[in-house]
Amino acid sequence: MTLLDRSQGRSARETAAETASVETFSGNRGLVLEEGLIFELGQPGRLGVDLPDAPQAPNRLGGLARRGGIGLPDLAEPQVVRHFTRLSQKNYGIDSGFFPLGSCTMKHNPRLNERMARLPGFSDVHPLQPISTVQGALELIDTLAHWLKTLTGMPAVAMSPAAGAHGEFCGMVAIKAALAARGESHRTRVLVPESAHGTNPATAAAIGFTVDPIPATTEGRVDLDAFKAKLGPDVAAIMLTNPNTCGLFERDIREIADAIHGAGGYFYCDGANFNAIVGRVRPADLGVDCMHINLHKTFSTPHGGGGPGSGPVVLSDALAPFAPLPWVVNQNGSYAVLEQAKAEAAQSFGRLKAFHGQMGMFVRALAYMLSHGADGLWQVSSDAVLNANYILASLKDVFSAPFEGPCMHEVLFNDDFLKDTGVSTLDFAKALIDEGYHPMTMYFPLVVHGAMLIEPTETEDKATLDQFIAVMRSLADKAKAGTAEAFHAAPRLTPRRRLDETLAARKPILRWVAPELAQAAE
Repeated sequence: MTLLDRSQGRSARETAAETASVETFSGNRGLVLEEGLIFELGQPGRLGVDLPDAPQAPNRLGGLARRGGIGLPDLAEPQVVRHFTRLSQKNYGIDSGFFPLGSCTMKHNPRLNERMARLPGFSDVHPLQPISTVQGALELIDTLAHWLKTLTGMPAVAMSPAAGAHGEFCGMVAIKAALAARGESHRTRVLVPESAHGTNPATAAAIGFTVDPIPATTEGRVDLDAFKAKLGPDVAAIMLTNPNTCGLFERDIREIADAIHGAGGYFYCDGANFNAIVGRVRPADLGVDCMHINLHKTFSTPHGGGGPGSGPVVLSDALAPFAPLPWVVNQNGSYAVLEQAKAEAAQSFGRLKAFHGQMGMFVRALAYMLSHGADGLWQVSSDAVLNANYILASLKDVFSAPFEGPCMHEVLFNDDFLKDTGVSTLDFAKALIDEGYHPMTMYFPLVVHGAMLIEPTETEDKATLDQFIAVMRSLADKAKAGTAEAFHAAPRLTPRRRLDETLAARKPILRWVAPELAQAAE
């Protein structure tokens, strides 16, 4: 496979490498402008808006009144507009290009969904409005709940969890409440496979469970014998991710479900990878007791950068009575919200968050479902798996895959192909940035040394995948040709070069301090 030529005769490709060494007086690089902090751009006395002085009013704050200014920079309106426009241009997202971030689908987000989410009846709704004025919003939540229950085969769903890990917390608290209701609070051990998401053991520990890891087989799946050997009267549950973080379907999942149930425990499934099986596999048929669904990953809305998210949790009959409040009920054609733990919710473990959930996410998810339909959702998961396997098949002669394929929605490589090149997984990922791609997930899952986890969005076309594959092969060839120093210097074409990632993570500078104050403090 050769690198696709998109230059159409232009000389950009020949000069791109040279631009790394070009120095400019301004610090700008062509039309990519050097950007200071907004505080550094301000000058005393500059105004963006000329407002009359505020009228004098009685001070009712007493000793709580602010004694000085709030420290905002003085800026003209064009400065503000240009600053934030330039910042937005430095952001890379799914609308900018291919985003192969493994384990975190950068979901196709049709503009129709955004349009629906911004309808005033949804975007302006307030959680404290009278119920009679939000019937449409409640109907939408109820309809979305119906779809989630239908797609998973589960009888109940808690809509309020705010994100995936919040959903895990919800499901595990429901399990804890169910065990207490059975008089079995002595079950405090939770089994977590090495191939599960990293949030799973953290969630179990946060609730007070003891985490007991289950090793992975050489095939990257749960070691069934090791799992069964750990079962006992103190086991509360297993938290299993399926498809797992190695991008593989757990083939023994029915046997795992039967074994945990036989031992008196519950089966929590991490449903963050539901996008690989939606419309094709119902978790209830696999023996799952509860599972969170990342609406932002499976049903629209890219979630890079920390949000927004939404993590409804589907529950089996055994766990449904313990679902958190509030929930929507349909009473003879009108909708109400059950807020208190009365007779209908006597066993609920209580309230998980202040209100009913993330309305914007609900709207986008339902718009995505309705616009695709049942056959469209089936096609989505098919395409997700097809795209990942296309990348695996196209690169496996150059890259090293730790497990035999086929894979599910994401493909996993290790760093064996970089052996003796002097190039690390981190170097390779940084070089990918210079080629115009956001790096893949690195060093995860932990069961694979030097992992590179790639998850293509299901809507990417073959030409986009071919271009990415060609770039990956080109970088692999360069690494094997002994150009390690060039990899160590990457990225060279970004506004900032490689950071000291350890220092940046452990000692982040999150607050700007005026130079004179900083100097006085030294």
